[in-house]
Amino acid sequence: MSDVVSAPTKWLAELFGTFWLVFGGCGSAVFAAKVIAEDEGTRSSFQVGIGFLGVALAFGLTVVTMAYAVGHISGGHFNPAVTLGAAVGGRLPWKDVPGYWVSQVVGGLIAGAAIYAIASGKDGFDATGNMAANGYGDHSPSGYGLAAVLLAEIILTAFFLLVILGSTESRAPKGFGPLAIGLSLTLIHLISIPISNTSVNPARSTAVAFFNGNGAPGQLWAFWVAPLVGGLIGGLLYPLLFENGKFKFGSSGAAVDDGAAS
Repeated sequence: MSDVVSAPTKWLAELFGTFWLVFGGCGSAVFAAKVIAEDEGTRSSFQVGIGFLGVALAFGLTVVTMAYAVGHISGGHFNPAVTLGAAVGGRLPWKDVPGYWVSQVVGGLIAGAAIYAIASGKDGFDATGNMAANGYGDHSPSGYGLAAVLLAEIILTAFFLLVILGSTESRAPKGFGPLAIGLSLTLIHLISIPISNTSVNPARSTAVAFFNGNGAPGQLWAFWVAPLVGGLIGGLLYPLLFENGKFKFGSSGAAVDDGAAS
C-alpha cells in the first residue's frame, strides 16, 4: 500500500484544518469572549465570558488538535503564511502552494459563514463590527495605527515560522511539534489581540472580514501583506541560522513533519 498522499487529500486536510481554526478561534471570540450574566437578587451584572485569555487558548487548541489529526497528511499548515514559509524553507514543493492557499481560504470562508449563521440565531445580533475581524486605526481593539499593526504582524508571523520549522525538523523531539506550535499561537494572541485582534494568518482574516464589514474588507490587504512578509522572513531565517544556510526553496518535496499549523 502506497504511503504517498494525493494532492486532493492534502487540500481537504488543509480545508478542514483551517475551518476548525477559524470556527474554534473566531467562534470563541464571537460567542464566548464577552458573556454578561445577571444576578436577579442584587440586580447586578457581571462578566462570565472567556475574555482575551480564553480566545487565545481557543486558537492554540484548534492548532494542537488539528495538527495531530491531519498534520501527517498535509503538514498541517492551515495558514497561507505558513505555507509560504514552508516552501521557502524547503519543506514543501512550490507547486503545492496554490492548492494549499485555495483550500485554506475556502475552509476559512466556510467557517466564517457558519459562525455568521449561528450568531444570527440570537435576537438582536448585528454582525457589523462583531465578527472578530482584524483591523488597524479605529478598527484596532486598542486603537493601534497601521505601522504598529504591520510591524507586530510581521514580527509575530516570523517567529511563528521559526517555532514551526524548528519544532518539526528531524533533530527536534518527536511528537511534540503540535504542542509547541499551538502554545506559540496562544502566546501570539496574548500579545496581539489588543493590537490587531491577531491575524498572522491571511485565511483567518479573510474568513470573517466580509461578514464583519465595518471597514474590515478595506483593511484586509494589511493582513495578507504583513503575515506573508513575516512568513517569508521566518522561512528564510531558520535555514540560514540553524541549518547552515542550506536553502532548498521547496525542492525537497517534504511536508513539515508532525504538522506545521497556524
